[in-house]
Amino acid sequence: MTASPDVLPLAGPAPVWVQTSRGTVQCAIAGEGTAVLAIHGGMGGHDQSWLLARALAMTLRDKRVVAVSRPGYLGSRLALGASPDEQADVYEALLDALGIANAAVVAVSAGGPSALQFAARHPSRCRSLVLVSACTGQLQTPPEVEARLRLMRHLARLPGLPHLLKWRAERNPQAGARRAIPDEAMRERTLRHPEAGPLLRALQSSVFEHLSARLPGTVNDIAQFAALEQLPAGSISAPTLVVHGRADNVVPFAHAENVCRAIPQAKLLALPDGGHVSLFTHLDLVRKEAESLLDAREHAPSLHRTETLP
Repeated sequence: MTASPDVLPLAGPAPVWVQTSRGTVQCAIAGEGTAVLAIHGGMGGHDQSWLLARALAMTLRDKRVVAVSRPGYLGSRLALGASPDEQADVYEALLDALGIANAAVVAVSAGGPSALQFAARHPSRCRSLVLVSACTGQLQTPPEVEARLRLMRHLARLPGLPHLLKWRAERNPQAGARRAIPDEAMRERTLRHPEAGPLLRALQSSVFEHLSARLPGTVNDIAQFAALEQLPAGSISAPTLVVHGRADNVVPFAHAENVCRAIPQAKLLALPDGGHVSLFTHLDLVRKEAESLLDAREHAPSLHRTETLP
């Protein structure tokens, strides 16, 4: 691949379809150097995986970002693997096909279970692990999220409506941000931030792009997580950063506490006033904490479990 500029663009590269031993996987790839495997959450896809990497990493210098579409999202068929352990094996097959020995793995929200399984099942392939607002155990979807998903499934069937909703989201970012960030001062500060604001707006509008192709994976995630058995976090050897807001009303803060207790080399970045989009509301702090794990070429020295406050 040709060299990319140091600063990651907001819009990700065009997706490619990679033939692996487990089937064809869609992803977006950019940069050269040590690999970062980015794993999106619900209603996501390669574009949101890219935004996750773009938020965590300030530059592409010496990094090769692999932004994956998990099975059931956009161009990756659900038949590739419905369960978190199957999806973890898909990631291994993808790295094999791309000739990547190991990667720093970053995951957000519903990307958490498959990222944990990858780190546990394929320890030599996971250089480090960053979990942001991540589901790491059994999760019952909040009623308001389920209601919104039912609405999305209805809207996706109406011709032209997703395009209109995308236009409205881009024209009035305050509306979507108000749901995600109820506190007015925090919301205004985030939207005015020169990088967090554009990232959050891009995330909000991306949901309506190919809306119907994001739904099978989201529905599958909800079913999988409701019946999720204990994940093998205790066997993870990679240095791990867990970022979670105490005010997260989608994935309870207890998920972060539990997984940090289980992983030997885990550091907890607890954000007292942070919600489910803490990555954006506390972008500068999260980046600072994640930097060393994204840049490390080998396993970093042991990270002590600490709680970092803004």
